[in-house]
Amino acid sequence: MLKQIYSFTVEDIREVEEKTKEKRKNDKGVEEEIGVTKKVEKKVPFEILIKEPTRRDLEEADMEFSIEMSNCVKKGILTKAMLAKKYSDTGGLLAESDANKLVDLYAELADSEGEFTRRTLQNKNVERLPEKVKKEIDKLTARVAICRRDIVALESSYQSLFNHTADTKAQNRIILWYVTHLAHFKSKDDEDAEFKPLFEGKTFEGKIDSYYSQDEKEDSLFQLVAGRLAALISYWYFSTETTKEDFDKILNDIDNPS
Repeated sequence: MLKQIYSFTVEDIREVEEKTKEKRKNDKGVEEEIGVTKKVEKKVPFEILIKEPTRRDLEEADMEFSIEMSNCVKKGILTKAMLAKKYSDTGGLLAESDANKLVDLYAELADSEGEFTRRTLQNKNVERLPEKVKKEIDKLTARVAICRRDIVALESSYQSLFNHTADTKAQNRIILWYVTHLAHFKSKDDEDAEFKPLFEGKTFEGKIDSYYSQDEKEDSLFQLVAGRLAALISYWYFSTETTKEDFDKILNDIDNPS
């Protein structure tokens, strides 16, 4: 049984085989009932599950974030910290007080993420660690989440300014990592069905290929769930705590835009 962050149900129209009985005349002209199989279009309910990531998942996702950040910086793309520092020194579109606060938050986030990475790399088998060390790692995880939340709240007023920074591109990358690794599905019509990954592939690149292949083919299930998964996982990633009610509200807002 997969541990989950959240699950929801969608209905996808599929062509399925349906067995029925019809009355037909046989060779002797006698009417009899026979079984026939027809292909019909039917709404099939699918349960979509967002798997709870393991500590290894979290570590691999953070590594993907760092790699993307590094690649962007090498290409000359500014980080949010660089951009905030620039405006804190020279003024401009970003208020000086907000720029200074963001500089501090970025530094705190970098320190917390660095410490988290160091702790997890030193302790590969986290599940066997003493309870005290586990709690320290959990505190670091909470600190990172709080920093991300505060940064998002402050950046929201300057969204267009930060949209093309290395951080935003790296965040988009890590959200895609979580979507392609955590999303699972099964048919609710099949009692014996088990959850399986929505995106196939043994590596991140393989799963990305599966993601874009479904997108390009306009796969009906993909079109139903891709936007929902991105919204739900983004909210989870940037939040300190999440509840089922929070996720329910997000889906309701998507399905019933004002």
